[in-house]
This record gives sequence, structure tokens and C-alpha cells, in this order.
Amino acid sequence: MFSKIMVPVDLAHVAHLGRALKVAAELAGLYNAELCFVAITAPTPGPAAHNPQEFAAKLEAFAQSEAETYGVKASSHSVVSHDPAVDLDRSLLKAREELGADLVVMASHVPGIADYLFPSHGGRMAKHAEVSVMIVRPE
Repeated sequence: MFSKIMVPVDLAHVAHLGRALKVAAELAGLYNAELCFVAITAPTPGPAAHNPQEFAAKLEAFAQSEAETYGVKASSHSVVSHDPAVDLDRSLLKAREELGADLVVMASHVPGIADYLFPSHGGRMAKHAEVSVMIVRPE
């Protein structure tokens, strides 16, 4: 049913992604699909890495760690954006298309008052991606 599952991650907040990572890995195992972890970074130093090359290496190490933990195939795809906060949704949609992912599994947050004013990243992905999107809330 699915062959490539895109999983957007924020390397600076991996501790909050546990449930979504587990769901993605279980789906990958069920369908013998590849997980592709996607992350967006700036060309300048950030909380996860000093430069895009270090960021890509950390993302790849994370992907391989997840592959070993869950016994699934995994890869990584890092995207450099001059303003990740502004370009995040557009960058994720473009990455989904470039990768040919046929499912997106992404973490959400507990909804709050701001969600009535601003669209969520998951909501935008679900609205504009041409594939199924599963948004996983934290426990």
C-alpha cells in the first residue's frame, strides 16, 4: 500500500517526536516501506548544528539509528532554507514531491488558542499534499 513514508523531524526537539516516530516505523514494517526523515535547516548555525553539512550528517545518523531500533529501511533528506520558519510548509511539500513519498507521518502538538488564528504545519500538509497525511498527537 505504501512504499516510501516521509517523516518530518526537528532535530532540536526529537524528544517530543516519540509517538509519531513509533507509528511511522510500525507502518514501515507493516508495508515493508522505506522511512525518509526530512528536516529543514538554515545556512547559518542553529540549535541542532553549526552548518548544513553537520546538520545533514546528524540527520543521517538519526535515520540510521531509527532504522536499527525498529528494523526498517530508512534514509534522510535535509533541506537548506534561508528562513526555515517562513518556508517550512513549502519546503516540506516540495520535499514530499521530490522524494515521491506516498504517505506523510508527522507529529502534532496539543491544540491551543493560537490554532484558531494560525494554520498548523500538519494541517497545511494535509490540505496541500497529494498523498495521505497522518498527524500523530503526542501522548
